[in-house]
Amino acid sequence: MRGLALALACLAGPGAAQDFDQIGALFVDRCVMCHSGEDAPLGLRLDSLDGVLAGSENGPVVAAGDMASPLLQRLRGEAEPQMPLDGPPFLDPDQIAMVEAWVTAGMPAGTAATTPVAERRRPAPGEPVLFSDVQPIFLKACVKCHSDNSKLGAPPEGLRLDTLENILTGGEWLAVLPGNPEMSEVWRRVAGLADPRMPFDGPPWLPDEDIRLIRDWIAQGAPNAEGVAAPIPVGASVRLRGILTDDTEIDGARFTVDAKTRVDDRPGVGDEAEMRGLVQPDGSVRADRLRDR
Repeated sequence: MRGLALALACLAGPGAAQDFDQIGALFVDRCVMCHSGEDAPLGLRLDSLDGVLAGSENGPVVAAGDMASPLLQRLRGEAEPQMPLDGPPFLDPDQIAMVEAWVTAGMPAGTAATTPVAERRRPAPGEPVLFSDVQPIFLKACVKCHSDNSKLGAPPEGLRLDTLENILTGGEWLAVLPGNPEMSEVWRRVAGLADPRMPFDGPPWLPDEDIRLIRDWIAQGAPNAEGVAAPIPVGASVRLRGILTDDTEIDGARFTVDAKTRVDDRPGVGDEAEMRGLVQPDGSVRADRLRDR
């Protein structure tokens, strides 16, 4: 029904009078993965007309007849960051015109002021975790900085967390090593093992359940939405900073040291250390350099 409502609205033309049945369907398709539930960014919920009218922690986001409303400015790219946050692609001109027509018409509610949103069931400990289970976490908490739409102008260290491909590719350094959460910077940062802890605007940090889901997803091989585990990124560069918990281990993340490893100011167990290395075909990491920090 949601898709049908959106399709009929598009067929009617962007300038046709709309109600929240059609606008809500658009929001469900592009917005409510982030803007729903108790952890919606800035408290802005777009899954009901009441939520839209309530606005965010910063105040109202749209008012009937107001073409300069913050919501419209974000959709049009007149205010940063442009929305949806995982764009581009952003809403196309006809979709934006459809929302504008609804605002111009006085924001009518239609037959129902609430758009049903399928409740996402979180996998319990020990159950399979797919990318579709953790994607909403990345979209809500991470892509505001780590995407081409970054509020910082560019994603820090080139790390984009808006798609599975970008997460697995990493940035200047590997962010996720499938099967090895301890060696994965994404999990280390949200768990507080590496500095600065993420999200950068925390606290509050991610809920423990979100952190657990990310860890389980990586431990299970970082599978895609179909359950296919990610390949081992052989040759990828890893940088690990933390506490040396064994001669060849930082915060529980094991690596190998051999005759080719450069060791500077040999750190001792309990010291802060940095390891730079490369992923091997078996998924292990061989240290190129180990030094005291």
